[in-house]
Amino acid sequence: MFEFLFKYPAAVFAKGKFVLLGGWPVWVLALLILAAAALFLWLALRRASLISKPKLAAVVALQLALTAVVLTLLWRPALQVSTLKPQQNIVAVVVDDSRSMGLVESGVSRSAAAKKELDSRLVKGLSEKFQVRMYRLAESLQRIDKTEALTAAGAATRLGENLKTLMAEAGTLPIGAVVLMTDGGDNSGGIDLETTSEIRRRRIPVHTVGFGRERFAKDVELSEVQLAPRALADSRLNAQVTLRQSGYDGSAAKITVKSDGKTVATHIAQLKGAPQQMESVLLSAGVAGAKSLTFQVEPLNGEENSGNNTLTRMVNVEARKPRVLYIEGEPRWEFKFIRRAVEEDRSLDLVTILRTTQNKIYRQGIKDAKELEQGFPARPEELFEFDGLIIGNVEAGYLTPAQQELVKLFADRRGGGVLFLGGRATLGDGGYSKSSLAEVLPVSLPLSTKSFERDPAKAEVTPAGRDSIICRLAEDPAKNAERWKAMPPVADLQEVGAPKPGAVVLLEADRKAKRTPLLVTQNYGRGRTAVFATGGSWRWQMLQESSDKTHEIFWQQLLRWLVSETPGRVLATTPRQVLEDEPKVAFRAEIRDKSYLPVSDARVEARVAGPDGFSQIVELRPDPLTQGVYIGEISTEKPGSYLAEFAAKRGEEDLGRDVMTFLRQDGVAENFRAEQNRDLLEKLAETTGGRYWKPSDLAALPEQVTYSEAGITIRESRDLWDMPIVFLTLLALRAGEWLLRRKWGVV
Repeated sequence: MFEFLFKYPAAVFAKGKFVLLGGWPVWVLALLILAAAALFLWLALRRASLISKPKLAAVVALQLALTAVVLTLLWRPALQVSTLKPQQNIVAVVVDDSRSMGLVESGVSRSAAAKKELDSRLVKGLSEKFQVRMYRLAESLQRIDKTEALTAAGAATRLGENLKTLMAEAGTLPIGAVVLMTDGGDNSGGIDLETTSEIRRRRIPVHTVGFGRERFAKDVELSEVQLAPRALADSRLNAQVTLRQSGYDGSAAKITVKSDGKTVATHIAQLKGAPQQMESVLLSAGVAGAKSLTFQVEPLNGEENSGNNTLTRMVNVEARKPRVLYIEGEPRWEFKFIRRAVEEDRSLDLVTILRTTQNKIYRQGIKDAKELEQGFPARPEELFEFDGLIIGNVEAGYLTPAQQELVKLFADRRGGGVLFLGGRATLGDGGYSKSSLAEVLPVSLPLSTKSFERDPAKAEVTPAGRDSIICRLAEDPAKNAERWKAMPPVADLQEVGAPKPGAVVLLEADRKAKRTPLLVTQNYGRGRTAVFATGGSWRWQMLQESSDKTHEIFWQQLLRWLVSETPGRVLATTPRQVLEDEPKVAFRAEIRDKSYLPVSDARVEARVAGPDGFSQIVELRPDPLTQGVYIGEISTEKPGSYLAEFAAKRGEEDLGRDVMTFLRQDGVAENFRAEQNRDLLEKLAETTGGRYWKPSDLAALPEQVTYSEAGITIRESRDLWDMPIVFLTLLALRAGEWLLRRKWGVV
C-alpha cells in the first residue's frame, strides 16, 4: 500500500535527500507562494460580509495549500538516494549457528526455519542484484558455501566479536550490506560501542532477521546464583537464587543443591506472578577444599526449555582459622558465655584481653607470652594480625586517641570486622558519641550518658534479619521466626540511637511496647562494623535446656560474619569463577604490606593447574589506574576445574599468598536467555541504518538492501511529482474547498 501511494519503498524516503530539480531559484517559488497568499486574502476580504472570519480562513487555507502544491511540482521535487551498483557489491548473509538456534518451536527448529528462508527465496532474491557471501556465526565467524553446513552446534554466540571480524573484511571487500539471521542470543557481553561505531563509520547497514519466540509460554529459568566465592569450614552459606518464569504463576518449584553428586540442600520456591524473583537457599560449606556446587530447579510439567534449569558455582572452603581479638572491661557473664560458644567452633580462634583491675589485664588464647603484653595494640602491625575485633564493656577513654584511630583503620584499611557490645560503661555511657569511634559505629549514639538499663528485653527479628545468615537459628524461615519468638529476653539493653543511612537492623528489642535497635550492621571501608546493644545474651543459654545450642549458633554465626570476608595481604579475585563457554579468565590481585598499605613494586605470579596436567605460570602486571593492584589473563584449554595459587614478593620479602579456584564449562550458556532478543536486534539495525525483519516479510528484503551508502554506489534522483499521493492530495484539497463553499453558500 505504501509503494502504491508513494511510488517508492519507505527506504527511499528514509535514506534519500529531498531536492528541487527545477532550473529556477527556490526564492522565486517562495515569492510566488507569498503572492498567491496575498491575492487569496484580498479576494476573501472583498467577501468578508458574506461569511464569518473562521470560515473565510478555512477556505483561504485550502486554496493556498492547493496553489503551493501545484507551484512546488513545477520545480520538479525529487529524492536523491545512493544505491548499490548491480553485481558489483557483496551482501554478507551471516547465520547464527549456535545451539540456541536448534531449539524446536511449533515442530520446527530455528535453524531449520532460517535455512528454509535462505534456500527458498532469500539467496535467490539477493543474487539477482548482488554477490552473496554466507557466513556461519558461533564462537567464531566462518565462510560457508551451502546451508547444509549449518548444524546449530556452536557452543557459544559472540555477536560483537564476529561482527568486528566481518568489518575487518569490509576493509578489502565492497560489502554493501549485512543480513544477520539470529535469535539475538549473545554470550560475550553484547555488542559494544566500538563495534557499532566501526559499522557506522563504514556506513554498512545491518539488517537483522529475528528467529524464535520472544517469550516462552511455559518455562522456568535459573538465571543467577550469587554465592560468596570463599567460606570458612563448617560455615553456613546463603545463596541468592534468581528465578525467571512464565506460565507457572502459583506453582511450586523445587531447588536442589548438590556437591559431588550428593544433595546438600533443598528449597521449595512458590513461583509468583512477577517474571523474576529471588530466593534464599541455605547450605553448609562443609570441610575445607574447593567445592563445585550444582544448583538445579527440577523441571515442571510442559517446560519448553529445561536446559536453563541448572547452574554451577565454585566455593573455596578455606582451612584458615581467623583470629578475633575480644577486649572486655570487666569480668561479666557475657564474656564467659561468648568464650564458651566460640570454643566449640574449630574455625575460629578467639584471643581475649580482660581488664581485671584498672591497671591489670588477663590474656587468653595468645600465641606466645609476648603477644598483647602491653594490652590493646598500639601499632598497626600488631592489631592487623587479627581478622576481627570485639569491643566489650570498655569506655572510650580507655583507648588512646591513637588506638581509636587504629580501630578505624582496622575496619577501613585492613578490611576487618568490628563488633561493639552493650554495657554499663560503653557506647553512649562510655563516651563513644564524643570520640572518633562514633564514625565507625553503624548508629548515631545519643548524647545521654544514661542509655544502659538492666531491664529484660525481648529480641524480635526484622525482615532483613530473617534473610541474614547471622540470625538463622533454623533453616526454614517460618520455623526460624517461631524460634526467635520463643527465645528468652536478654538481661539488659542499651539505647543506641537511630541507625545510619547505610546500616541494616537485624534484631530489634521490644521493651514496654517500644522497639529499639538491638543488632545493627553496616559496611565501613573495606570492612564491616556492628553493634549488639546488650551484654545479656547469656540468658539465651541459662534459661533454656542445657542441650539447646541456640546461643552457640548465634554467636558462631555472628563472629563468622565478622571475619569471613576479612582479606589477607594478598587478595586474588576474578570477575567470574564459572566460565561458561569462555576460554579467557582475568585475574586481579590486591597486594598490601604489614600495615595494609598498597604495594606498587611487588612481583606477583599466579601458578595455574588444571585438567589433563595443564600447568602455566602467569606474571601479573601493575594496574596503572589503581595502586597496589595487579592484573593478568590466561586462556584455559579444556573444560574442568582449575586452581590458581598467587604469590607476591618485594625483593626477598614474601608478602603473602592466596589461592583461587574457577571452573570452565562448555555448552552451557546457550541454554539461557534463549528467547529471541528482539530489543538487541532492533537496536542494532536502527543504529547502523538497517531494519529489523520478521521471517515472513523477507520477500521485500532484496529491494531494501539496494539503498545503501556502503560499497560501490551510484547517486540517483527519483521524481516525486507523479506519485499517486500527490494527485490524491490535489483532488482532496480542491474537493474540500468546493464542499465547504457549497455548504456555507458562497459558491
